[in-house]
Amino acid sequence: MISQTPTNRRHFLALAVPLVAAACGSSTDPSLYILTIKPGPVLQGGPPVVQLREIGLARYLDRREIVRSSDGNRLDVAYNDWWGESLGAMLARVLVVGLSQRLPGSSIYNESGAIASDPNAILAVNIQRLDVDQSGTLQLLAQANVEFNRPRKSAARTFSIAKPVPAATIAGHVAAASDAVGELTDGIAVLLQR
Repeated sequence: MISQTPTNRRHFLALAVPLVAAACGSSTDPSLYILTIKPGPVLQGGPPVVQLREIGLARYLDRREIVRSSDGNRLDVAYNDWWGESLGAMLARVLVVGLSQRLPGSSIYNESGAIASDPNAILAVNIQRLDVDQSGTLQLLAQANVEFNRPRKSAARTFSIAKPVPAATIAGHVAAASDAVGELTDGIAVLLQR
């Protein structure tokens, strides 16, 4: 039997206290979210092959945690609510699927994917904002540019999209973001029409 001298108790407590603190301080597993692909109008006249370049994403959005708001000089980040994949990759995936549905006569692929082809048009998209303002409205600010190869021409547009958040929750935030990205996809599909 080990004697319980004051020295042995101090050593035991010195080892046990950090373990108990770590166990109590650990958080639950994060909740993961993805953007929903929203169907849109089917359009004719898109380029036969479109390459989507890597999405240009504002650095403050380029994180696993969902940014709820960026109003003023402060970010409101949901530390235990994460995107299910990197936001840039998810936006690219959603845009490719959404544009493929809207422009069934076009083959649309992501530059970072396994497919390599000679595109008739190159699409570049920058996302400058995707968060909720002080009034509780989701704001999406994006720019899109299309470079057509044959004939050589370009088209560009800035999109400023506001969507109401159906509930003051992360799920509501993600639903509004999905709606906004769906509207962005509609606008880009029109931009891609010849």
